[in-house]
Amino acid sequence: MAWSYRKRIKIIPGVHLNFSKSGISTSIGVKGASLNFKSSGTRLNTNVLGFSNSYDLSGRSSQRRHPQSYPNPQPTYKELSDNIFSADLHEITSQNMMGIKESILVAQQQKAELQADLRKMKTALGYSKTKKIASYLFIYGLINKTVVPKINEDINAQKEAIKETQIVIDNSAVNIDIQFDDPTKKKFDRLYNAFKNLSASHRIWDITGAHYQDRVATRSSASTVVNRRDAKFGFRSLPIIKSNYEALYFQNINGADLYFYPTFVLMYTNNQNFALVGIDELSLIFSSVSFTETSSVPRDSKIIRKTWAKVNKNGTPDKRFKSNYQIPVVQYGRLKFSNSTGLNEEYQISNFEATEAFGNAFLEYRSACKVL
Repeated sequence: MAWSYRKRIKIIPGVHLNFSKSGISTSIGVKGASLNFKSSGTRLNTNVLGFSNSYDLSGRSSQRRHPQSYPNPQPTYKELSDNIFSADLHEITSQNMMGIKESILVAQQQKAELQADLRKMKTALGYSKTKKIASYLFIYGLINKTVVPKINEDINAQKEAIKETQIVIDNSAVNIDIQFDDPTKKKFDRLYNAFKNLSASHRIWDITGAHYQDRVATRSSASTVVNRRDAKFGFRSLPIIKSNYEALYFQNINGADLYFYPTFVLMYTNNQNFALVGIDELSLIFSSVSFTETSSVPRDSKIIRKTWAKVNKNGTPDKRFKSNYQIPVVQYGRLKFSNSTGLNEEYQISNFEATEAFGNAFLEYRSACKVL
């Protein structure tokens, strides 16, 4: 009997994000049916036998529901610890991003099922090859001339099935097609270029903790001590999403990394543990920071003044310390991302000018998203 297998390949719906003067809309669906997510609600569109229908699945409520906020009370610190981090990923996803998240999860479920099928196919292929060798060893294949051709037919079918399944596995991701109108495209291009310059900064730190210190007791000019760790920015792609735009990547040392796509931010730990937040819901604070630098000064930073390792309240050196020495105070850039559902991440960048340019470009682009 010739070998056969059950080909189970689901249709992963495409996600189309459209920017226009009428607003940002998200469409998820296949030919004949689609779901459209807009600020005014969700609509189901169908086209069956030439008849088009549209149904309201949800509308704009007269009382807008505000996501639960997560206040951060100021604790008392005995030692430096990670106290700047986001909430659990399961709590962060925006309501209007649930459709995209569900599509990603469906794609990953399909991938897992097909990978299990692929393992079975490879096992069956190995069995067929062993069977072919055995037919020669026991001379059965030489006597019955139809045995080997049938086994070869199975082997060829199995190889073809493995090839086809591997192609589908490699493409088991949500395709996100983003279409801009011209004014919004220009704003996004400006943001893209500003981020490119930002990611080229000599030093980038993820601020994972901060606390105030008693300047009199420590004889220090710094009123705040921060816990910072080197991080990376850049352009990256995720295996769960195929898009015509690369994501703006922010490494997060003590949590899920941030991937900025044109309409949403994806906080990603693994293929099953992630959250999506709409760009228009994201808050960004950027500013200049005067930092007392005890390490080497980055080459793209500016020294704005100098202080002493041990200082008096008026800024003069404390002469009680014979080995007192000067320390540069450097101008850095600061980025703080947050939203009402629990996203809370902060970065320090050695190049303040690049930080400022990115901050302005982001706020301009976000404003365009809100106006649409």
